[in-house]
Amino acid sequence: MKKLVSIFMVLTLLLSFTACSSSTTNEESSSAPQQSSDQSSASDEERNNLNDSSVPTEESNNPNDSSTPTETESKSLVVYFSWSGNTENVAKSIQTQTEADIFEIVPTTPYDDDYDTVVDLAQEEQRNNARPAISGSIENMEQYDVIYVGFPNWWGDMPMILYTFFDTYDLSGKTVALFCTSGGSGLSGTVNEVKSLEPNATVTEGLHIGSGSSSDPDGAVSEWLSDIGLAK
Repeated sequence: MKKLVSIFMVLTLLLSFTACSSSTTNEESSSAPQQSSDQSSASDEERNNLNDSSVPTEESNNPNDSSTPTETESKSLVVYFSWSGNTENVAKSIQTQTEADIFEIVPTTPYDDDYDTVVDLAQEEQRNNARPAISGSIENMEQYDVIYVGFPNWWGDMPMILYTFFDTYDLSGKTVALFCTSGGSGLSGTVNEVKSLEPNATVTEGLHIGSGSSSDPDGAVSEWLSDIGLAK
């Protein structure tokens, strides 16, 4: 009888130890996920902080990025020589309609106001292939894409001071548009002459306006600019 009691007590103790062990295991297993979740959260936050501070943002799509080229409108310049004022009227009409800059070719030694004297001098300059000096100069010619060049027709040609201009400036790569005024001789051979003087420029069809029409050239200038593809 005593042996049975002893065996029963041993079995009872063993069952008690087993229950305690199971309870401890359950408590540990139930608390472990909470601890793992905290560690994972902290790790994610640290990674986010690192990414925010160390990963550069892409700025190449920023329109204000200095490395992005910007388009600019081409610039034009009106250059003219005028003795009587007729060519000046046309030059200013072109300037107004194209929003161009303007430069007047002024001889260092002024021409006489007397018509007959100027006619004789112009013929003498042609015979001598003269290059009359120009007062002043054009700064930063390279910034201009289109050059309008105007003059009166003297003895079937440009005044020799225009040759001084073409000798002075290289217009390679630019568009050159000639305009002239005269009593009726037109452009003569000046367009082809300028093509030979500036072989690397594009020389357009020229504009001739008779002296009688030079006081009101706007309509003719507008039509010409449209024809050569330079109208604003």
